[in-house]
Amino acid sequence: MKKFSFIMLTALVLLLSACGTNDKANGNEENKKAEELTIKHELGETKVKKDPEKVVVFDFGILDSMDKLGIEVAGLPQSNVPSYLSKYADSKYENTGSLKEPDFEKISEIQPDLIIISGRQSDLYEEFTEIAPTIYLGVDTSRYMESFKENTTTLGKIFDKEKEVEKELAAIDESIQKLKNNTKKDNKKALIVLANDDKVSAYGAGSRFGIIHDVFGFTPADEKIEVSTHGQSISFEYIVDKNPDYLFVIDRGAAIGEESSAKQVVENELVKTTNAYKNSAITYLDPDFWYLSGGGLVSVSEMIKEVEASL
Repeated sequence: MKKFSFIMLTALVLLLSACGTNDKANGNEENKKAEELTIKHELGETKVKKDPEKVVVFDFGILDSMDKLGIEVAGLPQSNVPSYLSKYADSKYENTGSLKEPDFEKISEIQPDLIIISGRQSDLYEEFTEIAPTIYLGVDTSRYMESFKENTTTLGKIFDKEKEVEKELAAIDESIQKLKNNTKKDNKKALIVLANDDKVSAYGAGSRFGIIHDVFGFTPADEKIEVSTHGQSISFEYIVDKNPDYLFVIDRGAAIGEESSAKQVVENELVKTTNAYKNSAITYLDPDFWYLSGGGLVSVSEMIKEVEASL
């Protein structure tokens, strides 16, 4: 009888202990879901639920980082999705319009917990906020790396991926330092151009593609290039006059799904007289990384690799 009573008492203790553990685990889970963060961003301050379940993303660089970190996405603009993120063109993800023309009706149907936007949608910020908490995570190209790290760190905080973000950013910093050491030894001039059909625009330090100068350490072939979203319109005579040792080319046509024509346009008889052409130092940068999705953990890593390969 005593033995039976002891067994029953032990079982009761174990049962109560298990219930207490489950209650604690459930409580922690509920607390985590209920926890809110206040995210400061360029367009204001937004209260965001910790680890939101339904997320709509309007920036391919942020999508790139979320994919790298294993964070789920509910919807995105599926036109012109970069090829390396092509899985997001699948019907399992909701199509929320285009980068410049969001489908607000579809976004409302999704009932997202969070919307992430960047420069192309900034004018529509208030309309997004009427649907769900919205944060701006566009890259400030005048302080590219600082802005990129801030955005990625914000993702880490929201989705409880801080350790993973820290590891990824440390690896990127190491790659950049290696590249800068090489460019410092090389000490040659570089020019960045965007080819758009038969027209070319130049980008310098502090510009959309200025990371090549500002972060990677290449000396600008022209210190006075006008900083603007669309670049400074130039002629091929200008390229000859600046005579860059390195010429970096982004093909806009290829980026937006048109036929690639940059090589035929750029490598004309005038440009063939430059040091860049003579030394086989014209590099056609991948428009997926540079034009469509810069500022992501994957795209920034690949941008470093591409520029390093040019050396």
